[in-house]
Amino acid sequence: MARYTGPKVRVSRRLGINIFENEKGRKALERRPFPPGAHGRTRRRGNPSEYLAQLQEKQKAKYIYCVLERQFRNTYEEAVRLAGPTGENLLRLLEQRLDNVVYRAGWASTRPQAGQFVSHGLIQVNGKRLDIRSYRVKKGDVLTLSPKARDMIVVQHNIDVLDRQTVGWLEKAEGGKQVTVRDLPQRDHIDVPVRESLIVELYSK
Repeated sequence: MARYTGPKVRVSRRLGINIFENEKGRKALERRPFPPGAHGRTRRRGNPSEYLAQLQEKQKAKYIYCVLERQFRNTYEEAVRLAGPTGENLLRLLEQRLDNVVYRAGWASTRPQAGQFVSHGLIQVNGKRLDIRSYRVKKGDVLTLSPKARDMIVVQHNIDVLDRQTVGWLEKAEGGKQVTVRDLPQRDHIDVPVRESLIVELYSK
C-alpha cells in the first residue's frame, strides 16, 4: 500500500499545524513557528494567495487522512457524484476509512499508527480480519481488536492513556475494545482543521 514516507516535520511547519499529531511535530512548531527553508522566517502566513490557500487545505486533508494524490482525487470525484455539498461529502468519505475509525476508536495514537495496525491484520470487521486501510465502514459494521492486538501493550496503553472521546457516529463496548458504526458521520462530527469549501474551489477550476 502506497503511503507518504517523506519528512513529516517539514510538512507540519509548511502548513502551520502538527499535521501528523506527533510529539516531534509539536515541539518543532513551538521552536520554529515558521515555514522551512532558507527564507522561512521572512514568509508571511497571514495572507496567502487564493490558490495557495486552496492548495494548503487540500494538502492538510491529504496528510491528515494519510491519502496520496490519486486516491484523494478519486475520493473527491466520488463525492461530486453524491447528493449534498461536495466538500462535506468528501470529508465524510475520508472519515469512513478503516484506518481513521481505528484512530477515532482510540486504539492508535495517530492515524499513521492506525494504518499500520490495519496493515498488520490487527483489526477485525464483522468478525473477519481486514487489512485494507481504505476500506470504507458502513452503518452497522462492528470493529474489534484481534486476539493478538488485545494483548499488545501499545494498544492497551493507547486505550488507557489517550481516553479519546468517542465521536457521535461510533459506539464503544467491551471496555473500548469493540466499536460499532451506529450511523454515518455528519459534518459536525468531523473536527479536522480543514476548510473543505476551498478544496472544492481548487478542483472546480
